[in-house]
Amino acid sequence: MSGGAMSSVVANVGGQSQSPHKVFVYGSLMAEDVCRVLLNRVPQSSPALLNGHHRYSIKERVYPAILPVENKTVAGKVLLGITDPELHILDEFEGAVPEYERSTVEVSLMDTSESLLVQAYVWSNKNDPNLYGDWDFEEWKQLHMKDFVKMIKMTSGFMEKLELPEAKPTVATDE
Repeated sequence: MSGGAMSSVVANVGGQSQSPHKVFVYGSLMAEDVCRVLLNRVPQSSPALLNGHHRYSIKERVYPAILPVENKTVAGKVLLGITDPELHILDEFEGAVPEYERSTVEVSLMDTSESLLVQAYVWSNKNDPNLYGDWDFEEWKQLHMKDFVKMIKMTSGFMEKLELPEAKPTVATDE
């Protein structure tokens, strides 16, 4: 969906996950409309650069992938204040594409030059023959965003599948 596969490295303190989370996004999740559909809100964000990575197009897919590549930089943004349930939603969204893995990366905020450790979804297959060239967010917005958002809304079962961990159990009734 938005692109990225990284090895799972989640910061834990005393066995508890840290919330709120910071997540670097570089594909469809940079679009406020996509975040609004998935999270029912648009999180605060800050433009950021991920050094040592490249954003690729993927054959026959409309979303990108990132992989470590020396002397390359990926522009994106950091979603701030992501709750544990929202991170679960993002994991499920990105997990629909098995090549994405969540990992910790270091980004530089463009407005303050501050370095942050954040979560990101990185492509797991460094030798994937389907990766090529550069992926362009503005082109994606013009050509694919409307249908992409519609697909997320219409994908039967996706949002239902994303019931948050604390969701109430369903009760069967006899009639």
